[in-house]
Amino acid sequence: MIGVDIVEVPRFRALLARRPRITERLFTPAERAYAEGRSDPAERLAVRFAAKEAAMKALGAGFGDVAFREVEVTRARSGQVGLRLSGRAAARATDAGVTGWHLSLSHTADLAVAVAVAVVPGAPEPGPLENGNET
Repeated sequence: MIGVDIVEVPRFRALLARRPRITERLFTPAERAYAEGRSDPAERLAVRFAAKEAAMKALGAGFGDVAFREVEVTRARSGQVGLRLSGRAAARATDAGVTGWHLSLSHTADLAVAVAVAVVPGAPEPGPLENGNET
């Protein structure tokens, strides 16, 4: 299962300026602390928001199915990012047989993109491609 999301950083920055307390609803304390320690917190928060959306898409969850704070972007000392799920998000992942995640994040001053791949052992592989087109 895979999900992808892209966020316009200037638009996200404007949202944060209009509603600064929204970060408390969307991000865990650890995510906020990480972003606030950087020169441009909006870029880091935007890419984490994209990651949360991508993970929710991979789980087939829509708005309201899980809380944004139930999907946390983690960062190892090595810099590798990961996901930690709790609450309804974790239950949904368990029900779907998810045993792990692959996560990739990238951002510029203008765009933040995230790809989340849920690992489900024994899940069928995607179908083959013929001549570069899906069949």
